[in-house]
Amino acid sequence: MRELIGFACDKCKRKNYTNTKNRKTTTDKLAFKKFCPFCRSHTLHKEVKL
Repeated sequence: MRELIGFACDKCKRKNYTNTKNRKTTTDKLAFKKFCPFCRSHTLHKEVKL
């Protein structure tokens, strides 16, 4: 039921984080403000396919 998803930085587009998500209950894409080690700052990370 839960699927693995990745989070990519909005600035440099690199995939930095992974998490699981229930696609039946959460149909919209997730977005979090997380630390990007490549940009060296807190940026918006949006959900992408792995």
